[in-house]
Amino acid sequence: MKVPLLDLKAQFRTIKREVMQEIEAVTESQYFIMGPKVNQLEREIATYCTTAHAVGVSSGTDALLIALMAADIGPGDKVLTTSYTFFATVGSIARVGATPVFVDIDPLTYNISCDHLNHVVKSMDPKAKEAAKAIVPVHLFGQCADMDAILALAQKEHLIIIEDAAQAIGAEYKGRRAGSMGDFGCFSFFPSKNLGAFGDGGIVTTNDDKKEQVLKMLRVHGSAVKYYHQTVGGNFRLDALQAAVVSAKLKYLDGWTKERQENAAKYRQLFSDAKLEEMITLPMEKESRHIYNQFIIRCKGKRDDLRGFLNQNGIGTEIYYPLPMHRQACFAHLGYHKGDLPEAEGAAESTLALPIYPELRDDQLAYVVEKITEFYKK
Repeated sequence: MKVPLLDLKAQFRTIKREVMQEIEAVTESQYFIMGPKVNQLEREIATYCTTAHAVGVSSGTDALLIALMAADIGPGDKVLTTSYTFFATVGSIARVGATPVFVDIDPLTYNISCDHLNHVVKSMDPKAKEAAKAIVPVHLFGQCADMDAILALAQKEHLIIIEDAAQAIGAEYKGRRAGSMGDFGCFSFFPSKNLGAFGDGGIVTTNDDKKEQVLKMLRVHGSAVKYYHQTVGGNFRLDALQAAVVSAKLKYLDGWTKERQENAAKYRQLFSDAKLEEMITLPMEKESRHIYNQFIIRCKGKRDDLRGFLNQNGIGTEIYYPLPMHRQACFAHLGYHKGDLPEAEGAAESTLALPIYPELRDDQLAYVVEKITEFYKK
């Protein structure tokens, strides 16, 4: 049996007619950059995320980059963030000239550890604390970070919060939507996301009218009036085709999320029946709405061997992420060493993503657990 990590073709078959109608409407209009479709999506995402505004941009990476720019973060500034994340989180901080300050993770949720975050801030000397300008919490794998503690620290230390919600559209923390709690929320429409475009795309949410205007200016080369530039921005515009595709898919998102959550529940039952507690730790559902962008298991031994065995049996998996950011070669100059962030390093060495997409059949879910059981029972 074949069980891919993700099957976008299966999703497309269910919505093909509607999506192709939207694409045809854009091609007929010949309005490919910004315009009515982008405006429509911005309104829809703002409503969905319960924010005042949403500003469409060219990718999730550019969402982070433009949010940092809008926050006026640059050389000499420090930004606190998790080391266990996709590169774009930290790469965007480096690209604006700021210095990332790495924080360890909660070993159960894989999100930023608020205990360690507070420790890092308290350990800063006065000069470093003065240079600290922002926190970028990542809502990893579809579950929100502990935002109450992060918001409290940000208020105390006068720090901006930029939520990296690239994997978490629709996730909730105590009834509040991802992207609605900080100064900015950054989302990705990369095709593999729960709400994916047919290419790159992203969006930034905010509740601040002035921040919205700055974001809109920055995405068109720093221009509020065409050809008159108040600042140096970039080309961060969202294509109308991508906006149309995402808009067409948005109405299905809650249904897909429910199916992901149901698949997670089925996995839990199957793993419980297999009695693999000594070898496998399942993801924790700590916050009020986990949307399961990924279903991450923690292997207590032989993770890489298990992955190879599953691949041999037609089951797709992925390691998110094999090397934390503080140990990446491009950040070696920051002076971090192996062992500095043990929880992030431990997660990198032991976690494995299993298929969780909505279209998975029950027999495919059972097959995945059957093969994991077969591997560990040998």
